[in-house]
Amino acid sequence: MNRFVFSAMKLSFVVLLTIPQIYSQNKLVTYPAPEGAVLNDDFIVKVKNAGNNWLEIPSYLVKVDEVRNSNHSYEDASVGYFDFSGEVEVTVTYKKGVVNKARVRPLSYGIVPQIDGNTVTFKLDCPRNLSVEINDDIFHNLHLFANPIDAYEPDLKDKNLIYFGPGIHYIENEILNVPSGKTVYLSGGAVLMGRIIMDSVENVKVLGRGMIYHTIKGGIRIANSKNILVEGVITTQCATGGSDHVTIRNVKSISYYQWGDGMNVFASNNVLFDGVFCRNSDDCTTVYGTRLGFVGGCKNITMQNSVLWADVAHPVFIGIHGNVESPEVLENLNYINIDILDHKERQIDYQGCLAINAGDENLIRDVRFENIRIENFRQGQLVNIRIFYNEKYCKAPGRGIENILFKDILYTGENAEISIIAGYNEDRKVKNIRFENLKINGQVISDDMPEKPGWYKTSDMARFFVGEHVENISFSR
Repeated sequence: MNRFVFSAMKLSFVVLLTIPQIYSQNKLVTYPAPEGAVLNDDFIVKVKNAGNNWLEIPSYLVKVDEVRNSNHSYEDASVGYFDFSGEVEVTVTYKKGVVNKARVRPLSYGIVPQIDGNTVTFKLDCPRNLSVEINDDIFHNLHLFANPIDAYEPDLKDKNLIYFGPGIHYIENEILNVPSGKTVYLSGGAVLMGRIIMDSVENVKVLGRGMIYHTIKGGIRIANSKNILVEGVITTQCATGGSDHVTIRNVKSISYYQWGDGMNVFASNNVLFDGVFCRNSDDCTTVYGTRLGFVGGCKNITMQNSVLWADVAHPVFIGIHGNVESPEVLENLNYINIDILDHKERQIDYQGCLAINAGDENLIRDVRFENIRIENFRQGQLVNIRIFYNEKYCKAPGRGIENILFKDILYTGENAEISIIAGYNEDRKVKNIRFENLKINGQVISDDMPEKPGWYKTSDMARFFVGEHVENISFSR
């Protein structure tokens, strides 16, 4: 029987007594949808281990943002999830027409689906966060989250446990303020109709396989806190401000509304994102200094093993906000083993899959982009590195950008516009930018590449504009 162990918070919730279906031999776990959940009937999704029966996976409704010229259209997409180890087979049956084409992304995973009528089939041998797309339709796709087996076993007698079992849960004022030392657990099949906020607390965990409902803006918020772990859940947004020692692992963020940034970092240190999936209606992930009441620079921020999809703005954006009265440093920022599925931004000032824009007297240094695969995005730039004074959002230009490494960056596509690397003046420069094994449509861009005419800059071969006040930029194999 479901229990919610936290008497100080007034909640009302609808509970469906369902038991996850588990096949112990290969460890497959599925979670039935709770009664009253809003589903999408575009797909029938099933999964099985070898020698076992097919189990159906519920497809929940989520909305995504399609930008047409400068207009926004909110489209209905789907989300399904399950846990497994070993190997599973997945079938996705499309109910809206004929399947002429199908793809499973990220493409780097090498998953080639088989098509039989209106059903596609593929196998998985490790956990993956995927997009299944029929007939090149990226706005009515299936987001399929194949999780590892959940190792956490909630003890319902634990007074520090805030437990949401399978069901739809309504929170007073749509806000759950979590005290220090608590663990919030959203079971698979749980839908939370409210935000989870950790403000001025420590030693808090948010775990599970459940989801925050797709209309809840701000989803998860970590503010002025330390020693925080968020793992496994589905949410709209997950922002971190004024905090230290935060880990966000295997969290999926999908947003569709204005200012729908996925995983912001403001004035925080020692933040790790590992295995996250972001599809957002604004920047997927950012690092800023002083902003929205949070004060200070940022240090030791890492995102790794993750998937980014920006329906609007940047997949990665660093540096625009800070404190002009007491200038800050954003440093030791690492982006490693990432797939970028899309980037769509018509405004040239806000383009760049990998963007560092120094404003508000910020100094940005020691940034590493490594092993990043960029698919054929719709509109934007590969790289945008600028010190600038954007009067809409900044009070001053940044102080500098230095020691930036781009290593093993792969782009395959034809829609990239001209990338920009530019300083501001003699006192505000971009310095020490290294590209190692930058590969664009199969061609390695290097200073010694035989295809480059002697009178060309190497950056011309990459279609990068290198402007004034840039020092020591190199391209090597």
